[in-house]
Amino acid sequence: MTADQGHPDSDELKAALRRIFDSQIPNYGSYNLVCASPAGDDDRHYVLGYRWNPLELILAPFDPQSLQGVEVPTSVGSTNLAHTELVGPGRLTVATITGRVFTFEVHPKAGLPATEGAGVIEQAADLEDFTGFLAEFRRIG
Repeated sequence: MTADQGHPDSDELKAALRRIFDSQIPNYGSYNLVCASPAGDDDRHYVLGYRWNPLELILAPFDPQSLQGVEVPTSVGSTNLAHTELVGPGRLTVATITGRVFTFEVHPKAGLPATEGAGVIEQAADLEDFTGFLAEFRRIG
């Protein structure tokens, strides 16, 4: 917690998101994580797990108040990716061949209204890696 505000700090929030992801995903250690905020018509927050080999993106929705997973994560890769589209700065849409569409934003700082007060996840370094991943991921879709 940050001493001056009593809010969870970035590392504590990252650890909470790691627990959300790890509790739902087999082989969770092979994924890098970023936090995605709602965008467009999609009002869900996501822990995005991504790995380079095989190229895969996992979208794990969570409740930012309780910091708990809220539905079964969706895995997207070369076998089920319909398309990806950059729809604005930091905003991405991912669609699967089954018709599921996810729209989210990923920024260097992700604000979360966590249970113990607002918190911010510092993810600038993670975002740099994720941006490189997205460039490769968009080539398959």
